[in-house]
Amino acid sequence: MSTAYAVGEAVAVLAEINITPVNPPQMEKFVNLVNYLAWFVSLAGIAALIYGGGKFGWERWHGGAVESPKIILGALFGGIIATSAGPIMNSVVSGG
Repeated sequence: MSTAYAVGEAVAVLAEINITPVNPPQMEKFVNLVNYLAWFVSLAGIAALIYGGGKFGWERWHGGAVESPKIILGALFGGIIATSAGPIMNSVVSGG
């Protein structure tokens, strides 16, 4: 019996196994928590944009160091990362 034949037979046996995925217990509560966290991240990003815009106006009106563009860019990049996290995780979990 050759090694290739043995590997082929093992793969054929493993291919016949049918697995039906089942959600773990209490999964609905976890999904609900993740949804609440997603809303919190969205609201925090909007609040950071509003704060950065207000600070930008204040700095423009009164002069001084300009720090608000960093706040606005940080909020924008954070929003991009937060919104792309879901599709990235879906592609990782689904295998491609």
